[in-house]
Amino acid sequence: MPQGDYIDLHRKRYGYRPDHFERKRKKEAREVHKRSEIAQKALGIKGKMFAKKRYAEKALMKKTLAMHEESSTRHKVDEDVHEGAVPAYLLDRDNTTRAKTLSNSIKQKRKEKAGKWEVPLPKVRPVAEDEMFKVLRTGKRKTKQWKRMITKATFVGPGFTRKPPKYERFIRPSGLRFTKAHVTHPELKCTFNLEIIGVKKNPNGQMYTSLGVLTKGTIIEVNVSELGLVTPNGKVVWGKYAQVTNNPENDGCVNGVLLV
Repeated sequence: MPQGDYIDLHRKRYGYRPDHFERKRKKEAREVHKRSEIAQKALGIKGKMFAKKRYAEKALMKKTLAMHEESSTRHKVDEDVHEGAVPAYLLDRDNTTRAKTLSNSIKQKRKEKAGKWEVPLPKVRPVAEDEMFKVLRTGKRKTKQWKRMITKATFVGPGFTRKPPKYERFIRPSGLRFTKAHVTHPELKCTFNLEIIGVKKNPNGQMYTSLGVLTKGTIIEVNVSELGLVTPNGKVVWGKYAQVTNNPENDGCVNGVLLV
């Protein structure tokens, strides 16, 4: 069992403390005021960065809500029998009412647009440079320290050739190189062993993306041609994105969820 799960295990055995949920609710309610206080007190570059981050959050929230707004349409009301006589000018008039309706195709399109950047793991723990790289001492007296060995799992393409050892700055150990991933399809609830095509984005930075480092939360492209996925136009989909959901360097394999 992972060492960090002792809290969950204790809760499973003995439950939560009696006031846990009340305390949690109060803490969440205080969070708004705390954030407001920080926004008011933050000065200089810190204040600018905080305001920029908050603005981006609000813009994303508004965009997501706008995507899911329903269009209002008109449709006929069920025929009700009116009491008494109806004037001649009302006989041919249809009673209509406003209702919220959406066709399935529009719903699907909006869902895709709104959820374009939604991933299974939106937030991941940042990996420090000391944790990612191990300093290698080189030279006759072992005084040079410009080489780095990557301690995390990596992906290198099929046509990869190493540089001569004398000039290689970043060393990717062959024991930590992966070419396949266990990807779960969220709708089919099935897992497939698929080939990795490339690393699209590592949340820790562009340098790790270009080095092909696979950490938790990394977006990878996998070959889904064997799944037989087809676009609405009838074209076969052969490459799709997936997000890594485990720590490959600890588990010895890459697990991920397909982004559909």
